Amino acid sequence: MKRTSVMLIAVLALGLGVWAQGLLINGAGASFPYPIYSKWFDVYHQKNPNIQFNYQSVGSGAGIKQVTEGTVDFGASDGPMNDEQMKAFQDKRGSAILHFPTVLGAVVPTYNVQGVTGSLNFTPEALAGIYLGKITKWNDPAIAGPNKGVNLPNQDIVVMHRSDGSGTTYIWTDYLSKVSDEWKSKVSKSTAVNWPVGLGGKGNEGVTGLVKQTPNSIGYVELIYAAQNKIPYGSVKNSSGAFIKADLASVTAAAAGAAKDMPDDFRVSITNAPGKTAYPISSFTWLLIPSKIPDVAKRNAITGFLKWMLTEGQSYNEALSYAKLPKEVEEKELKAISKIQ
Repeated sequence: MKRTSVMLIAVLALGLGVWAQGLLINGAGASFPYPIYSKWFDVYHQKNPNIQFNYQSVGSGAGIKQVTEGTVDFGASDGPMNDEQMKAFQDKRGSAILHFPTVLGAVVPTYNVQGVTGSLNFTPEALAGIYLGKITKWNDPAIAGPNKGVNLPNQDIVVMHRSDGSGTTYIWTDYLSKVSDEWKSKVSKSTAVNWPVGLGGKGNEGVTGLVKQTPNSIGYVELIYAAQNKIPYGSVKNSSGAFIKADLASVTAAAAGAAKDMPDDFRVSITNAPGKTAYPISSFTWLLIPSKIPDVAKRNAITGFLKWMLTEGQSYNEALSYAKLPKEVEEKELKAISKIQ
């Protein structure tokens, strides 16, 4: 018995010793890409057992804060850091922050309307009006007009939004700021805004849960969360006047123009993009990587992962409802990895 215990302790100690030689990379941020990041980190760990990624899906605002404070090795955000945030990082860390687009995704209006099971059509005016608190009934003409033949109830709209600092919110409010002057002047765009109306849920998961359990509600979530939870989501009228439902093709179409003119720092918005088939609430999402990583082992692990993510890793995107990066963007990013020192 004693010998068995000693052997067990020895085996455990050996296991701990092997892990002690491994490398843990900590990251935090956006929930928008969490499903694909989880997949990538798991597959990469299987291929490189000595490297483990620990990613916390806490929202883009928290991701930016934590990478700036240096409590994580990298951050993640669905909205690019603004000039003020980048300067704050520079002042605090003494180096620059680099943006690496990882996938393309879509934010969709999801709803739980009594008696309605199909896909609804939403105009930009309707979405802005709902979130401004000016459109309050499901059978309002602004919603009923584009949905002929749908029996919309005379019920109050229960509006849901994110309660945490969120890149999904940034994408949503960036879009609303482009299509509604009133939204732009009264609310504007950010990872967190002063909402005119609505109830808050934490993370894409939280908003999805609220919509599922609340009759006559509407919310905005990343496409994969609506798909996985089997809740309906609507088509949105794009800048060409077509009602487009989010899918891989329509998200890819939204990125077509940006891919050709991608800025060197990769900070770009593709909401309300031109194109007859473009889904208008699409976005890149970014990993936020410090330009200086003094720990050589961590630097090599992170740059190795980035190279893998931009090549083999892209093959995992579509199964999780994310569009692959355009080839022009992949090639430009592979060159930008050399900026990490």
